[in-house]
Amino acid sequence: EMKIQFFYDQRTWTLTYVVYDESTRDAVLIDPVLDYDPVGSKIFTESADRVIAFLKSKNLTPHLILETHAHADHLSGAQTLKAEFPNAKVGISNRITQVQRIFHQALNLGDEVATDGSQFDLLFEDNATLRAGSLALKGIPTPGHTPACSSYLIEDVLFTGDALFMPDVGTGRCDFPAGSASDLYDSVHEELYALADSTRVFVGHDYPTPGREVQFESTLGIEKARNIQITTLTEKNEYIAMREARDQTLAAPRLLYQSIQVNIDAGHLPKPSANEKQFLKVPLNT
Repeated sequence: EMKIQFFYDQRTWTLTYVVYDESTRDAVLIDPVLDYDPVGSKIFTESADRVIAFLKSKNLTPHLILETHAHADHLSGAQTLKAEFPNAKVGISNRITQVQRIFHQALNLGDEVATDGSQFDLLFEDNATLRAGSLALKGIPTPGHTPACSSYLIEDVLFTGDALFMPDVGTGRCDFPAGSASDLYDSVHEELYALADSTRVFVGHDYPTPGREVQFESTLGIEKARNIQITTLTEKNEYIAMREARDQTLAAPRLLYQSIQVNIDAGHLPKPSANEKQFLKVPLNT
């Protein structure tokens, strides 16, 4: 029987999921977090340690560590998890190479970061079926927030990453390089809303308003009818105008540069330099 365990990182409003088969102990991880404090540029593993402790307590075998996209608001904990479970494969859409090329140039990353996706264990094509022991997932292309976004469908459960949030939150922003409100509208309408209303939705972030508890589960039927930004009746030009106007009011994510250069590198931290220190690049905008 398939089970889902969630972990919420309050610092970055991120949901990490462990999907597992209770009988076979096979498991999949989606969007693990590596903790980072920009004050002092400190890395710590509190979030990943909670996931590791859960996996061990249930005697689970994680076969896949999947990213819905290269996140811009938190560092990926994929390599921390893989160090503990070395047979697990870190996977992402093969469209990640588009994002790698963009930020490789923007951050002048040089030879230290490859742009062919080779640092990931698994690059999958759109609509590919991914096997994790007794579990089977479908990687559904949902570009828009970034060009390499994917949602994951397993049985009647859909993990939407930053494509679709809780109905009172809406959708992910589309103002990152090569992001597209037009593409995200198509992704939601043509890919996600094409699925059954009964499909359960598990979102990648939640931003609770004052007085509301953290929420992470909805259904496509509810999203189609009530999502404040995109229902089945929302016209494409209406959504694009709304999304682009809203994105112009948003500040850049607090950990944008630190996150993106680690995450396009499959969660690897930079290699030590000549003085044995590791450095992240943060450009100056003058």
